[in-house]
Amino acid sequence: MHILVLNVGSSTLKFQLIDTDGDAIAAASDRRLAGGTIERIGGEAIIALQVGDGRPQKSAASIRDLSAAVEYVIRWLTSETSGVAIATAGDIAAVGHRVVHGGERFTRSTLVTDEVRHEIEDLIDLAPLHNPHNLRGIAAARAVLGPGVPQVAVFDTAFHQSLPEAAFLYALPYQMYRRHGVRRYGFHGTSHRYIAYRYRQLAGRSREETKIITLHLGNGASACAISAGASIDTSMGFTPLEGLVMGTRSGDLDPAILDYIAEKEGLNLREVEALLNKQSGLLGVSGLTADMRELLAEEAEHQDRRARLAIDLFCYRVRKYLGAYLAAMNGADAIVFSGGIGANAPQVRERICRDLDWLGITIDAERNAAVVGGEGRIDASTSRVALWVIPTDEELLIARDTWRVVSGHDP
Repeated sequence: MHILVLNVGSSTLKFQLIDTDGDAIAAASDRRLAGGTIERIGGEAIIALQVGDGRPQKSAASIRDLSAAVEYVIRWLTSETSGVAIATAGDIAAVGHRVVHGGERFTRSTLVTDEVRHEIEDLIDLAPLHNPHNLRGIAAARAVLGPGVPQVAVFDTAFHQSLPEAAFLYALPYQMYRRHGVRRYGFHGTSHRYIAYRYRQLAGRSREETKIITLHLGNGASACAISAGASIDTSMGFTPLEGLVMGTRSGDLDPAILDYIAEKEGLNLREVEALLNKQSGLLGVSGLTADMRELLAEEAEHQDRRARLAIDLFCYRVRKYLGAYLAAMNGADAIVFSGGIGANAPQVRERICRDLDWLGITIDAERNAAVVGGEGRIDASTSRVALWVIPTDEELLIARDTWRVVSGHDP
């Protein structure tokens, strides 16, 4: 079944066309036929299109809105020049959408109906920067492909709905939760779920035997404690701002800082929030960049003090969460690194695991250096905790969930 996977931002469209039968066991049944991005929608858009594992072909075109962007993608997929193995839009059996926030209502991937769409609209207050764009993606796909093509919403928050109350509640007056839904929701759920699934495949473990800590480390970063295959705690909270240090997000901080900064800098609350989300993290500490690759290069070539400080702060925060989750689960069988940094930066993995031998965590320097962008074990033979690198594949999981929903299987 050909599944079109869409991930929509404010002015961007990311897509993949995946041929899958949804079988989580037979990975060979999945084929990534094409993918790409369209950026700066609403003007002269920058377009990158890729067939299979080929090199992206870049171009530019005037694309007025999201519907035009989806139409552009469909027209390219079905053209003879693309080389993609579909002839018409009718070959696309369903569309899977990344939807950031499902609140407490959605605990699994769901067929998009008018009722579901309205319920996603009701959750806009919880994700005002994301859910409106996700809804636009659903509307654009319907406008281009017609109402007969089923669409499925796959929620970032769904995997974390298994968190116990003690993990998801804030120590605020309880009515704040009952009245306004103020609680920890967690994000990156599709990524953490994929990593746990792939770990089970590689390690030969059942879901019930899966007791791991997953680290999605990239421009956005989060940790997740997974016991018996279910999320029992995660570092992101009411919004994706909580938790680890990220590219431009601060992660954990004392909330009293908001009022203090607002008064000292003459900022309103929205401006302070923008500072915490867009000017902090690795960028804010280093004063140079949010890109870990560039920070590592600056540290190595110029011994830049603030580049080193930003990297150290990033790694230290991850180490703190590792310790917390090992305590929460009374140990773990494995720690799994993923995301752009986790899968591609051996130096960062080494610094995170350094001097954790008391916890039974010992990294092997040679094995660690050898795994860049692929899958592999990086723990030493003396390590009581296995260390894995597993690149995430959220789009594949969205495609599989979409197949299962539209074919009547339980995702």
